[in-house]
Amino acid sequence: MTSAVLSMTGVGKSFTLHHQSGTELPVLRDVDLQASAGECLVLDGPSGMGKSTLLKLAYGNYLASAGSIRVRDAGGQCLEVTEASARDLVRMRRDTVGYVSQFLRVIPRVAAIDVVAEPLAEGRASDRGAMQEAREKAAAWLERLRIPKRLWALPPDTFSGGEQQRINIARSLIKHRPLLLVDEPTASLDAANTRTVVELIQEAMSRGSAVLGIFHDQEVGEQVATRRIDMSRFRRSA
Repeated sequence: MTSAVLSMTGVGKSFTLHHQSGTELPVLRDVDLQASAGECLVLDGPSGMGKSTLLKLAYGNYLASAGSIRVRDAGGQCLEVTEASARDLVRMRRDTVGYVSQFLRVIPRVAAIDVVAEPLAEGRASDRGAMQEAREKAAAWLERLRIPKRLWALPPDTFSGGEQQRINIARSLIKHRPLLLVDEPTASLDAANTRTVVELIQEAMSRGSAVLGIFHDQEVGEQVATRRIDMSRFRRSA
């Protein structure tokens, strides 16, 4: 069994355009890649090359049209994402795979500090000590990402785009997971917060996380990349 945290073999993805008589739109073909603990694979290529699609395939948001996607958890067990049940995917996302998307999706009226703390407190909501510990750790992350304390008790759907992205990053990275998927994590951030996010990604790698990421900021990509993946070799023409 491979020791890679993420293994993709012969992965392809096509979309069916139902409003155009079921036309098939091919996007990716023959994707073969592996990401091991401590690595950061940066996906290179212009828009439209299937980079975000690849992350969503690894996260189970999209179902692959072909191939195998295997994710290894902290205990060494592998999950075949293309065959996983809904319950398996929930467990994978809770314990094994973190995903920093370009959009923050949260429950309205939940305080920012609780949004960030939730991954640590999941399943322990009735344990006051665990909840307090999770909120203390969340507070430290909010401070590090320069979220003003006056905002911590407010729901993040009222925040600016940059503030929401920092909440998104804190929520996704506060809990150690073997695999991190990051899609433009610094797109809405200033220079100081960009440097902090680079440090957080590097720290996650040093703790053993494998990272698969998209960075249109070339400087950020260069700081975190251990390998670069040319997406043009996986591009599928119609």
